[in-house]
Amino acid sequence: MPYAEGMDPAFFDPRVAAVFAAFPKAVRADLMALRRLIFATAARTPGVGPLDETLKWGQPAYLTSSTKAGSTIRLGVAKTGECALYVHCQTTILSEFRAILPDLFRYDGNRAVLFDAPPDHDALAILITGALTWHLRKRGP
Repeated sequence: MPYAEGMDPAFFDPRVAAVFAAFPKAVRADLMALRRLIFATAARTPGVGPLDETLKWGQPAYLTSSTKAGSTIRLGVAKTGECALYVHCQTTILSEFRAILPDLFRYDGNRAVLFDAPPDHDALAILITGALTWHLRKRGP
């Protein structure tokens, strides 16, 4: 999906658009901002390529299908009502991020970063880059 910096990427899947529209108003803007950040980070990270946006477990999910560079990222609302950015729990993506920024966010084990205020986008870009390049980093040069 092509992305222009600073713009909201178009929804190509109406099911994904419907999920965003159904998010509680209190968190929708933050989740939309995270969506923009995911696309922007992918666009400026070498080797990632275009993102596919789909639904996994009913949540918006972002995959590097054409390059297979990264692990899936999902967005949603945690049971506590907070925004959540999820990564694959059987990777070290979140533990690596937590080692760098242990106190900046609340963490849900090895699967999610939780927040109830606008998040630090520069910090989350580190996590997003780690997820989008997971397989590239594990394969090596």
